[in-house]
Amino acid sequence: MPILNWLNKEEAVTTARDCPYRLLEQVPALSYGETYTDNMLIQGDNLEALKALIPTHAGRVKCIFIDPPYNTKSAFEHYDDNLEHSKWLSMMYPRLELLHKLLAEDGSIWITLNDNEAHYFKVMMDEIFGRSNFVANFIWQKKFSPQNDAKYVSDMHDHMFCYAKHKSDFKIKKWVDINKKDRAKNLDNDSRGDWNSVDYTCNKNKVERPNLYYGIIQPNTGETIYPKETAVWRYSQETHNSNVENDLVYWGKTGKNKVPRFKKFKSEEKQEDEGSVPISILFHTEVGNTQEAKKECILFNARDPFSTPKPERLLQRVIHLSSNEGDIVLDSFLGSATTAAVAQKMNRKFIGVELGEQAVTHCQPRLRQVVDGEKGGVSKAVDWKGGGGFEFYRLGEIIFNETGSLNKDISFHSLAAHIWYGETKTSLKQQVKSPLLGVYNDVAYYLLYNGILGDKRPDGGNVLTSKVLAMLPKHPLEPKNGKKVIYGETSRMGTARLKSENIIFKQIPYDVKGK
Repeated sequence: MPILNWLNKEEAVTTARDCPYRLLEQVPALSYGETYTDNMLIQGDNLEALKALIPTHAGRVKCIFIDPPYNTKSAFEHYDDNLEHSKWLSMMYPRLELLHKLLAEDGSIWITLNDNEAHYFKVMMDEIFGRSNFVANFIWQKKFSPQNDAKYVSDMHDHMFCYAKHKSDFKIKKWVDINKKDRAKNLDNDSRGDWNSVDYTCNKNKVERPNLYYGIIQPNTGETIYPKETAVWRYSQETHNSNVENDLVYWGKTGKNKVPRFKKFKSEEKQEDEGSVPISILFHTEVGNTQEAKKECILFNARDPFSTPKPERLLQRVIHLSSNEGDIVLDSFLGSATTAAVAQKMNRKFIGVELGEQAVTHCQPRLRQVVDGEKGGVSKAVDWKGGGGFEFYRLGEIIFNETGSLNKDISFHSLAAHIWYGETKTSLKQQVKSPLLGVYNDVAYYLLYNGILGDKRPDGGNVLTSKVLAMLPKHPLEPKNGKKVIYGETSRMGTARLKSENIIFKQIPYDVKGK
């Protein structure tokens, strides 16, 4: 497969690997709403933030949406978007590698760009995600009127690339337009209830489907009706006769239409059949435009609205197509927090990462208003009443210092999540209050750290001894002699004893992977 090369690509390929793991430190004063929520707003460099999320969230994020700088060679107030081409590619590559690790096996990533980098980006994504996992290039109509001062062509659209982690596992949903009212009615007082009318013809011709080209009788005029030359009936003559007998053919209010329609009763429609297959052109009338997005931003920050927001209806479409309630939605270029706001309103969990003060001046106030039940954007369409909450985080110290020593402030759970990911390449999905972290591929993993066994001393129980071993929970699958990996400060048990107990001992910090 062809790959893209650029100046300093070799360095970009190793950037994610060499980025240190940092602690995420909660900021209670900027957190809001319900406590112990899974919703996270993180202030800091998104490369380091994504790396910090790997131990706890790898393979768990269902939908990723990012709106990175477009590299348009123009200065934005909240971003330096004037990156030289190779620098832009080097900035994106390691972040996409980490996003790929965070994505669930059946998850998808959606990226908005314009023509400045879109086509180079597509080649880079093929390398990282795999060409076979490309789903679509959606075209979003971001403007609805031409710019007469454009030098060459008035730019009216952006690209939105969609890739799956594994396309065979990814199921894109049909689009059900919840912004429109139910059109089902009962125009002829049918005892079976409300119905919608659908086309009685399809776009084939009588050469392709001669059995579907025949004359039917208009019951009120007696005229024999044929499809137009470029169409045929959707139903065979036998099925049509059955439709007539069951009063499923509708000839309009006067009963004298030239072409019939089929009555499809609401009560008989299956939920999975509702909606339509997504189309690759997203018209502004359906998903909003830049002008609509700016008006939404003014509602929560009239004095300093964000420069380049996306409309809530666009994010509503993405989140609906790619996730379900309770799934995690992540945006690592959060901007004005549109993604997080819409995810909250649609009952998803969210993780948002934003660099600089706009995390405090734009993102946090907007999400606070969402929790309080603000009525802008898609609130009415999704019946948002408010509720929930989020935790605000900043990037803290690195887990390992320059000498390789473990950060003394690291919590048991943070170290446990880090070790678990290093061993299994999966995230530790729950807070553990036991030295037994879990079982993976029949191996039980244990951590002796910070008095987890109940010793009041900070370093109590960190040393593996016969007494400590007896206190550890048994191997869940093989209590007598299951394979165990135990991390601790040191071991007082000899090599022969460790072997007889089927234990691999690993010393903290030397055996803990730092990258």
